[in-house]
Amino acid sequence: MKVTNYQSATIDPNSKGLGNVPGASVPLGDAGRLEWNLLAEDVSLPAAVLYADRVEHNLKWMQEFVTRYGVKLAPHGKTTMAPQLFRRQIETGAWGITLATAHQTRAAYRGGISRVLMANQLVGRRNMAIIAELLSDADFEFFCLVDSVEGVEQLGEFFRAANRKLEVLLELGVPRGRTGVRDAETRRAVLEAIERYPDSLKLAGVEIYEGVLKEESEVRTFLRDALNVTEELAAAGRFSRSPALLSGAGSAWYDIVAEEFAQASKAGKIDVVLRPGCYLTHDVGVYKQAQSDILTRNPVAREMGVALLPALQLWAYVQSIPEPGRAIIGFGKRDAAFDAGFPEASRHYRPARDGEVHGKPREIDAKEGWQVFQMMDQHAYLQIPAGADIKVGDMIGFDISHPCLTFDKWRQLLVLDDAYRVTEVIETFF
Repeated sequence: MKVTNYQSATIDPNSKGLGNVPGASVPLGDAGRLEWNLLAEDVSLPAAVLYADRVEHNLKWMQEFVTRYGVKLAPHGKTTMAPQLFRRQIETGAWGITLATAHQTRAAYRGGISRVLMANQLVGRRNMAIIAELLSDADFEFFCLVDSVEGVEQLGEFFRAANRKLEVLLELGVPRGRTGVRDAETRRAVLEAIERYPDSLKLAGVEIYEGVLKEESEVRTFLRDALNVTEELAAAGRFSRSPALLSGAGSAWYDIVAEEFAQASKAGKIDVVLRPGCYLTHDVGVYKQAQSDILTRNPVAREMGVALLPALQLWAYVQSIPEPGRAIIGFGKRDAAFDAGFPEASRHYRPARDGEVHGKPREIDAKEGWQVFQMMDQHAYLQIPAGADIKVGDMIGFDISHPCLTFDKWRQLLVLDDAYRVTEVIETFF
């Protein structure tokens, strides 16, 4: 899939975490000519950064994984909400981009993305109007989910009046789960409702989200049931699209989804689309553990060499050392995720007084006593080991858990090379 409709943006001098931006507009991709270096204190801290080599590694790793299984990839863009990164995912081989809302879809479209799977219900007149406007572009392909007769009727009536055809996926759910039909009776009613709107709705396939389940056995049962439903509907000629779509997989169970759906994909009657999003930057917390579980149970992942690498960090200054064993760091809840564990200190650098870069940061281990134990809006409390060589003005790099809720705190992030030079600025649209 090619990217279209892309308009280059410029660095916003009002964003946090940037250096001095000259009066002339500087395109995001031309940040390298500003010659900023994180270690030379050319940028304002706190700053969220991406390591270019690790992002590239993760892009290629996941694309190779889905290719080995013969399935397609539509990474969930809600993690980064950065069209520059979406385009990189498409250029690496992704089938499309997954999103969650009409607003996100419009941002992706304006950023050059021409195929979106909205893994959510499309509800509300203005949200429907946004999608109808985008569908006026014949090159734009869009899918959303349905799981109720009421939702189908609202979509059918709106898109009939708008003279647009909307492709929908039947969402299957589980008891006490999230969205999705729960039983065969509701499923039949929803399918019959879709057929009452042949001029405005097209059934393109089936969607599930297995991430609400905790046990592998439950996940596999759900996936097999979804595959059976999809194959039955395909055999009955209920889909308007050929091959029909079958989509699932968040960032925790994507290997199981690939295993269970691979044979159907290879048969050619179904396009299987996986939707993990957090792989792009990975983390050192919840997704590190999820990836560890995947490597334990999945031989294909183990065969692929070095797996996903954490590519997102937050850098901040030591602001105060008010008492032994405690440092106050200049970042807080407005800068980094804290819902799935506090950020972990991993790199320490003491800037040179002459503004030159002398050496690289040293690695530190949070388990040796460098522990964030409390966060406020703009402050983090860091426990430091006895006798630690740390001073006010030192720079600390922190790894994070749950990239989604770190990205959404930044309008622009820095991309660094292995010498900590800024090569690009990434813009987000939350």
